Amino acid sequence: MDRKHHWAWPSFSGNTLTKDQLKIHFQQEYAVYVRDFPVFLARIHGQNPPSDVRGMLARNIYEEDTGGLSLSRSHPELFNEMMRGLGYHAKEFQDIQLLPASRRYRNWLDRVSANRDWVIGAAALTIFVEGSINDRREIHEPSKPKTQSEIEDIVRQHPLVRYHGLSPDCLDLVRAHQLVEAGHRQDAYAMILPLTREPKRQEAVLACLKKTLHLWLRYRDGVAHACGLKKR
Repeated sequence: MDRKHHWAWPSFSGNTLTKDQLKIHFQQEYAVYVRDFPVFLARIHGQNPPSDVRGMLARNIYEEDTGGLSLSRSHPELFNEMMRGLGYHAKEFQDIQLLPASRRYRNWLDRVSANRDWVIGAAALTIFVEGSINDRREIHEPSKPKTQSEIEDIVRQHPLVRYHGLSPDCLDLVRAHQLVEAGHRQDAYAMILPLTREPKRQEAVLACLKKTLHLWLRYRDGVAHACGLKKR
């Protein structure tokens, strides 16, 4: 996860892109994994992992698909609310045409989430897709539940609010994440690591994560290039 960083990310989290450029980014994110993330998790759950793992996956699916642990609205719905706040129309997030590298990454997520070995799919989705370059720090220094005031400070400092005029009222997706994510990364690693001590499975999980990283980097390259960005 230390390598889950893309050269164009400062542009997407800064103040230099137009809303037309941001729309390309958000359309690809939505169609590649945001819209169907609960489906990916449900496929892994359907492989019948141990009961404690099923419980963790079930809670994650419940939150993603209903918001039942936070704000009572699904995360894809909250994403769409954020898009409306930026001035995009709902129809612009229907029948999205994936870029070639986006399609390859999405196809991989479809395949790996249906892998007969649930550990492989869970590693790709809960370790990689949900994780970030900050995972190592989060594991060693777990974040504590945030107060409502702290969450609102995070919302007000969000790049879309600061640079692109998004109303904080449209960022319930960020609020939902902050409400449920304390300890979330620890759960993901606790689900996977105890079952990867056997060398053959460990090698399989590492190979899966390396391929996922490779395809993700190419996916992000494709989005950056579609937005007219060039690596310096």
